[in-house]
Amino acid sequence: MRAMLHSVIALLLSIALLLLANGLFATLLSVRMAQEGFSTGLAGLVGAAYFAGLVLGSVLAHRLVERVGHIRTFAALASLISAFAIMHAIIVEPIFWAGLRFLAGMCMAGVFVVTESWLNGAATNQNRGQVLSAYLITTYTALGLGQLLLNVYDPSSFVLFSLTSILFSISLLPLVLDRNANPVATPPTRFSFRALYRISPFGMVGCFASGILTGAFYGLGPIFGGGMGMSVAGISAFMSVTILGGLVLQWPIGRLSDRYDRRSVMVGVLFATALASLGVVLVAESRWEILLLVAAIQGGTSFVVYPLSVAHTNDHIDSADLVQASAGLLIAYGVGAVVGPLWAAQVMEQVGPAGLYYTSALTALLVAGFGVYRMTRRQGPTAEEQGIFVPLTRMTAVAAELDPRGEGGEERT
Repeated sequence: MRAMLHSVIALLLSIALLLLANGLFATLLSVRMAQEGFSTGLAGLVGAAYFAGLVLGSVLAHRLVERVGHIRTFAALASLISAFAIMHAIIVEPIFWAGLRFLAGMCMAGVFVVTESWLNGAATNQNRGQVLSAYLITTYTALGLGQLLLNVYDPSSFVLFSLTSILFSISLLPLVLDRNANPVATPPTRFSFRALYRISPFGMVGCFASGILTGAFYGLGPIFGGGMGMSVAGISAFMSVTILGGLVLQWPIGRLSDRYDRRSVMVGVLFATALASLGVVLVAESRWEILLLVAAIQGGTSFVVYPLSVAHTNDHIDSADLVQASAGLLIAYGVGAVVGPLWAAQVMEQVGPAGLYYTSALTALLVAGFGVYRMTRRQGPTAEEQGIFVPLTRMTAVAAELDPRGEGGEERT
């Protein structure tokens, strides 16, 4: 474990700094848009633009990595993201911001491709699970702690935009100064949506729903908080607790899904997400500690929908096809993440800030109902026949190569 971490510590430090900045910046933009009087619909557009760029970038980034290598790609894209962050403060205009977020999303996708393919090259069949866990913990912790940096200074000033740009810039230093060899680029995988849906309809729909849930939260969660009367400090704590809840509950829910019919666990998690989403609205104006607890539960259940959906799909495919299937599932998630902010923003404009969590509750209920329907159409594998659950990030399909369930990894149980 120590030798493995030594080989990737510079990379993990770089991605931690970058995600620390990205976590701060996404929330900063939402808070600033509310202060500038942008409509909720425009805020949803800005949030959706980022995920649209992320989807397109995950498809195109391999070409750049193959052409100039991992380190140069990371350095170039991190520098561009840093420049985009400052440009938001220079020109405060929603359509311009949407364009910048689209470009930033494309660049972030390239950074994730570099990170995940590098980790894959450093991992062995014996430590893939450890590498993936280290990456998962780094990702969620950095995103969660980044929210708290919102308290450093007034969001209406230039300072937080500058801080974000600084963090994006210095994130490239650990990697470019690392003496480890540049890994070999891996070719992109191909996938068929039609074949994937035929193999696992519930898994694919679950990934799409996960995109709606998390995309809407990241894009509009701060606006919900502001609309419910939270201070800037309250918004940062609310966002941070929700994200960290998504990390903590992955393992216990995953273990549960390994012991019982995974579809039943998914349906239960979706119903729990719906209840917790409504619970956030109900307790939003009550005791602060209760709200944070319910928000953590809501984050924990909604964020685990994606890895559960991937695990369910993997129960029906050969381990050699895991990376190919993951590429398709990730695109389904990305499309959902584009739809989520746009749809939730429209609901919020009609019914107020609570519309964000009404949208989440409705999404979870609809997909839970679809899951119940699918359980009547096909017999699921037994607990012994199911593969193991592995907590996953939702960055690029390259991360699937770290999955110990894949070809060359551990045997499925």
